[in-house]
Amino acid sequence: MNLSSLQHLGLSEREISIYHALVELGPTSIRDLAEKTAINRGTTYETLKALVSKGIVNYLPKGKRRYFQAEDPERLLVLAEQKKLDLDKTLAKLKSDIIPGLKHLKPEFKSGNVRFYEGDDGVELVLRDILASVERSDEKSYRVISTQALREHLYRPFPNFTKQRIAKGIAVQVIAIGTGGDEAELAQRKWMQGKGDASYIAIYPPKVAMISLADNNYPVVVVIDSNAIAHTQQMMFDTLWAAL
Repeated sequence: MNLSSLQHLGLSEREISIYHALVELGPTSIRDLAEKTAINRGTTYETLKALVSKGIVNYLPKGKRRYFQAEDPERLLVLAEQKKLDLDKTLAKLKSDIIPGLKHLKPEFKSGNVRFYEGDDGVELVLRDILASVERSDEKSYRVISTQALREHLYRPFPNFTKQRIAKGIAVQVIAIGTGGDEAELAQRKWMQGKGDASYIAIYPPKVAMISLADNNYPVVVVIDSNAIAHTQQMMFDTLWAAL
């Protein structure tokens, strides 16, 4: 049985291992539990104290010893509900107070408004930012200029991007330079002749993301966070779109 998902409840791998052993063994001494899990006694004891504090393990005295036992697995649901409640409170606080407060402190435009990323991780970060940003916007759409040379590399780190975009009801207009490019729901596409250097430009105000390929097809990403630049790029895109 794979219990790794219990890490989402704040349990470490060691805590999961000891909890699992307790469920199998029933009431158990620290010595027997340490032998079962191959974890030294001191660490086993400290881990048991943490599990007791989380409400999923208890103990009972037997002579001079303590025997530990797992609570009914249903208690994991209680732990999950508490985690969910704490997360909901944090999310509400982020939306109502923390994020607006931090944005109020942000200067209109400084060098910090330009960010650089590299590799597939950088591409995935930008693709996820596009979905998150556009989902929050009123327009629920964005614009893209994409060259043939880059398209085959773009979704490598995030193969479910288009599926998630459609599920969120986000539309996209694409000017594709060169042949290729798959048709998809909520997507309009127009083509331009030529190949062009490997590049991808996403316009999703107040941001513009630009992806290019360095040597060995290594992605390099630049994101500019500026309403003025984003809306100028959007105006230029709309003019070109109307002319195609």
